[in-house]
Amino acid sequence: MPIAKSWSVALLGIDGRVIEIEADLGGGLSRVTLVGLPDAGLREAKDRVRSAVRNSGQPWPDGKVTLGLSPANLPKVGSAYDLGIAVAVLAATGAVPATRLLGTVLLGELALDGRVRAVRGVLPGLLAARAAGYERAVVPADSLVEAALVDGIEVAGATHLRDLVGWLKGEAGLVAPEPPAPVVPPQVPDLADVVGQPEARWALEVAAAGGHHLLLTGPPGVGKTMLAKRLPGLLPPLSSEESLEVTAVHSVDGSLSKSSPLVTVPPFVAPHHSISVPALIGGGSGLASPGAISRAHRGVLFLDEVCEFGSQRLESLRTILEEGEVRIARVKGSITYPARFQLVLASNPCACAPPKDVDCVCSPMARRRYLGRLSGPLLDRVDLRVRLRQLSAISVHDTDTAESSETVRARVLEARARAAHRWQDHGWRANSEVPGPALRREFALPPSSTVLLDRAMDRGILSGRGADRCLRIAWTLADLDAEPRPGPEQVGSALAFRERVAA
Repeated sequence: MPIAKSWSVALLGIDGRVIEIEADLGGGLSRVTLVGLPDAGLREAKDRVRSAVRNSGQPWPDGKVTLGLSPANLPKVGSAYDLGIAVAVLAATGAVPATRLLGTVLLGELALDGRVRAVRGVLPGLLAARAAGYERAVVPADSLVEAALVDGIEVAGATHLRDLVGWLKGEAGLVAPEPPAPVVPPQVPDLADVVGQPEARWALEVAAAGGHHLLLTGPPGVGKTMLAKRLPGLLPPLSSEESLEVTAVHSVDGSLSKSSPLVTVPPFVAPHHSISVPALIGGGSGLASPGAISRAHRGVLFLDEVCEFGSQRLESLRTILEEGEVRIARVKGSITYPARFQLVLASNPCACAPPKDVDCVCSPMARRRYLGRLSGPLLDRVDLRVRLRQLSAISVHDTDTAESSETVRARVLEARARAAHRWQDHGWRANSEVPGPALRREFALPPSSTVLLDRAMDRGILSGRGADRCLRIAWTLADLDAEPRPGPEQVGSALAFRERVAA
């Protein structure tokens, strides 16, 4: 009985694993059996592939065809295996030689007429294939721009199954990737557009310099959303490793740009408050898909009108903010997605939210109940809290003298460089990533600098986690002041950021 093999890639989150596809031709009634834990979309592949092979001018074998995807205990999701299944069947019938299949992975969905359609997850799939030692990859021609981002593996594109058959026979070539076009970063709004709010601008700079989470509270129209949208423009550009990591998440999510897929600027994600928990955290049927928090990886997650999100959505962020990743358990397996982002929260001081506090009609109990939707454990994980005030006048002079994002970003980059140099032996890249025990032992401050923290903890104002976060803010303030270590002034300023109340 003829047996042939081809190879594809299965994705578990953004981690890939090479899959061996076997085609076995046997006697008996004409039918196709697919084994190896396929999902509903993949079970339909046997009908798609059979039509695509016949409409490409190739014979489909009579009798029983058994298709096995190995490892058999690994769930297989999606339609990216179509190309590998078709080639394995053609190789088993002898229609194409199998010599070029060795060391080659195949990714792509087949239309009924044989066209090769783009699929999600090409970038992480090729990264997994390269790590497994594969030399070549054939992908849909529409995915070549994304596939070309992976160095160390030869990639080619196919527009039709006939093209791949001709390449396997040595009669024709495939589409080669074009030289990469210059990356044009997206335009980020400038901080100079924000009028007034010097305290909030300073908090935004501190947040960018140390990677800290931020809460902005104030009436409508004072600039909370404007400030949040300008935070990515203050952050350093993504490194090549971070760019591939972020691009891999967006590839699995299907939100990559076809013309310029590489993500080089920290992403900004602002979901609506009606978003569901699976859409925010990740989930769905079968193996989970990435949520909004993973799309914001290495960037900014902005929750506007945060008190309207509901406790279930907000409380689901608590563990993720500490660990920098989300683990979603399903019956068929557990998926891990990266989720190391900066959280920016924006809230009105009350439900009626008038421009002026004197016009508020909410009772003190109603105001407390409204802001009480932000639980203590969640707020304990927010480093910086700022109360914005209503503007009394718009001054042209202030607009002309407001610092631009470029000016502030220069100071942020200098502070980040100091922090990176200090933590380089430990693998931490920003002050927000430093664990509390290291701050209290290896980099402990003298008692004269931490006396305010000790007093706040003794009075029950500050928790142990809050004290660690105050220390991280103090180190960021020292970096911005070009000081070798925080002093009482930086620690006091850090504590002031934590003690600010929303109302």
